[in-house]
Amino acid sequence: MPTVGIADLAEGDFLLDVREDDEWEAGHAEGALHIPISEFVARYGELTEAAPQGGRVHVICRSGGRSAQVTMYLAQQGIDAVNVDGGMQVWAAAGRPVVDDKGQPGFVL
Repeated sequence: MPTVGIADLAEGDFLLDVREDDEWEAGHAEGALHIPISEFVARYGELTEAAPQGGRVHVICRSGGRSAQVTMYLAQQGIDAVNVDGGMQVWAAAGRPVVDDKGQPGFVL
C-alpha cells in the first residue's frame, strides 16, 4: 500500500478526505475534497473531475483505515493514490491547520 507521512505533504497537494459528514464538519484540512467512504463509489466521478490530471491523490481519514481502503480501490482504477499515514489525528498533532465547515478553527472528531 503506497503511504506517505504528514511531513511528506506539500502545500497544494491534492487531498481527499473520506471521513463521514459529522467528522468533516468538526474539522478538516482546508482545500481538501470531501467524499465520505459510505458514498465513495456513487460519487467517484466527483473525484475524477476534481483530481489533477496525472497527479497524485492523497487519501486521508481519521487514523488511516478507511483511507487505506479507498487508496487500494483507486490504485485498482489506475489512479496514483497514496494513503496518508495516521490520518487527521497526526495532521492535527503535527500542527497542520484544521478548519470546521464554516472556515473557523476546528478539531478532529
